[in-house]
Amino acid sequence: MGSYVLKRVFHGALLAFAVSVLTFALLELAPGSYFDELRANPNISAETITLLKTRYGLDKPLPMRYERWLESAIHGDFGVSLAYNTSVRALLLPRAKNTILLTGLATFVAWVIAIPLGIWSSTRRSTWRGHIVEAAASSLLVIPEMILALACLWIAVRTHMFPVGGMTSAQFSELDQWARFKDLASHLVVPITVLALGMLPVLIRHVRSSMAEALSSPFVRAARAHGIPGRWVLIQYALPVAANPLISLFGFSLAGLLSASMLVEVVIGWPGIGPLLLESVLARDVYVVIGAVMLSSLLVIFGNFVADLLLRAADPRIRTGVS
Repeated sequence: MGSYVLKRVFHGALLAFAVSVLTFALLELAPGSYFDELRANPNISAETITLLKTRYGLDKPLPMRYERWLESAIHGDFGVSLAYNTSVRALLLPRAKNTILLTGLATFVAWVIAIPLGIWSSTRRSTWRGHIVEAAASSLLVIPEMILALACLWIAVRTHMFPVGGMTSAQFSELDQWARFKDLASHLVVPITVLALGMLPVLIRHVRSSMAEALSSPFVRAARAHGIPGRWVLIQYALPVAANPLISLFGFSLAGLLSASMLVEVVIGWPGIGPLLLESVLARDVYVVIGAVMLSSLLVIFGNFVADLLLRAADPRIRTGVS
């Protein structure tokens, strides 16, 4: 177990290193810089811009800048924001907590709905109910997250059922503990609905496919021939076999949901990493962009690491090294 964990940690560290190098290279190739807008300001002299470049180390060659940033990242700072003149960590951590809260709850809701619905539809593939589930999943699959976000936002604004924009109400600090919880939960409804609806079609189709394949396997048919009740066959025999591809899907779904949450946060107005990343890209605040990309990558790597551990626990072939 220890060697398996160390190997996965090593692979994750290599991937994070590759992402950081690629991000630095792409930002170097991108046209423009943070100081272009400053040069257009007649009140800012060329000497001041040169001094700022020297202060932030942007006058150095790319390898030296990367080395300086890497030392900062090892200490957890991820450099200094050019626009805010503060450490990137101070900007990212509060927003990262909001993104993790939103993404985690949306993942939980989507899987809680997808697993029973996918299992139910796999046992009714030839019925009209199963066809309805398949048609609904296919319809949702072709709708972009942007359209889903705008539709849910329009419904919330028109019906006044749930608040939109921000994470809490203006009077949040004046509320008691229970009222704060309800206020936060009401602001979570719209973005979680958008993210869960965007993820559900893929999850339902995979759960349905995995369960259908498991139910058609010889050992399941043999279990039914021995008179074992259908519900017990599903739980005891089919579900453990179908779980392996679903556990692998968990890591990939987290990556897709995290990228979708960036867009949803901008549209809905959720104070997560997404709006900060967009603002930093427009301002060419390079170290904030790199920090946001790296933090998102680390969250995806961690999600895949958890999926690998779950898959190892569920599949004895991985533990014994037998293919």
